[in-house]
Amino acid sequence: MKFSKKGDGGETSLLGGQRVPKFDPRPETYGVLDEASSFLGVARASTGNAHIKDIILAVQKDLLVMGAELSTLPEDLPKLQRRIDAADAERIEDIIDDLQHHVKLKNEFIYPGETVVSAMIDVARTTVRRAERKAARMKNEGLVDNPHIHQYLNRLADMLFTLARYEEQNG
Repeated sequence: MKFSKKGDGGETSLLGGQRVPKFDPRPETYGVLDEASSFLGVARASTGNAHIKDIILAVQKDLLVMGAELSTLPEDLPKLQRRIDAADAERIEDIIDDLQHHVKLKNEFIYPGETVVSAMIDVARTTVRRAERKAARMKNEGLVDNPHIHQYLNRLADMLFTLARYEEQNG
């Protein structure tokens, strides 16, 4: 791998080539999405359940699309091949509905850690909640105007909670 060394001064490039500080809200937010995807990757690699693997891989692909969108300034958004939209959030809702047919949720607080895979999914869920907070701040600051990003992240955290319980009962 060839090293560009461009980030050595504390800046990074957005998809359009613009340079911003690494603490800018954009890399802060898409960095958290990358963390969530990495935690999900560990869960995907660890589970033997093909259904869980498929769900997680689809989410990882969505998070990559979202990260690309968040790393793009408004003037460059038309260059993106795909953006998060209402259908993506609806697909997550459908997954929640499907999983809930197979999961008995207890009416009590959940302590993550019943299985390694469910615990990793729960870590990803809490990381998604952090990304959701950062994306909300970006929205508040006028840096992102796609309402489907916020809708998707909110639904995704709910889905990951349910997926973790599904894994505990069906993993």
